[in-house]
Amino acid sequence: MANTYTDAGSGDTLVFLHGFCESKEIWADFARPLQQKFRTIALDLPGFGENTSNISNYSMESMAEYVKHQLDLLDVKKCILVGHSMGGYVSMAFAEKYSSMLNGLCLFHSSALPDTDEKKENRNKTIEFVEKHGVEKFMQSFVEPLFFADNRNKLRKEINFMVETGINTPKESITGSLAAMRDRPDRTNILREARFPVLFIFGKEDGAVPLDKALEQCHLPNNSMVNFLGKTGHLGMFERTYETRKAIEKFAETIFG
Repeated sequence: MANTYTDAGSGDTLVFLHGFCESKEIWADFARPLQQKFRTIALDLPGFGENTSNISNYSMESMAEYVKHQLDLLDVKKCILVGHSMGGYVSMAFAEKYSSMLNGLCLFHSSALPDTDEKKENRNKTIEFVEKHGVEKFMQSFVEPLFFADNRNKLRKEINFMVETGINTPKESITGSLAAMRDRPDRTNILREARFPVLFIFGKEDGAVPLDKALEQCHLPNNSMVNFLGKTGHLGMFERTYETRKAIEKFAETIFG
């Protein structure tokens, strides 16, 4: 049977949700040092990694229900949820329904805002491209621009890893989750009403979550910590591993004491 999660370390719990065309493996090296202080769980979201059988609904709400089900099975009562990109959208859907389970929330290159009309149109074009040309051709062009240009040569291994992960993703998962991201609602009200602290990690060179969109939301929670990273695109866990890991560690220590 496929293993759709990793669970290591002990203590207060950090739960990591990967982004679009990624898997739990994106967190493997990143989370390891955190396991000296915390229990870290990384999940394969429905349709991705080893979690690809019998998926019919790719909505952010459905994925959030899956996360809830897995956390119940793993006997997690409360946690800090760390969501990268699409994983952040899932985290926001989770927070909308299960806020009492959250000690804190980290939007890691992610957003509570809905897609703009332009971005929705781009999602539609991407769906058409994948349908027409297939997953491999899409992944060859999709991954590299997520990294800040100056980081691409030195992070070639990481780029290849991301491409390979994406190529192994079923076409239905890619088109289904693109449509689900396109259709997700505005959840900035969840940030405004949050009774838990929120950590924002943004790359200053991130084309997926532009700086103006970052600034629109990072002040909304009653209690927020914000990290803006220069010379960083959309993949801070690779581009600025030390700084992003330290930010999460400090955030968790502030919450758990």
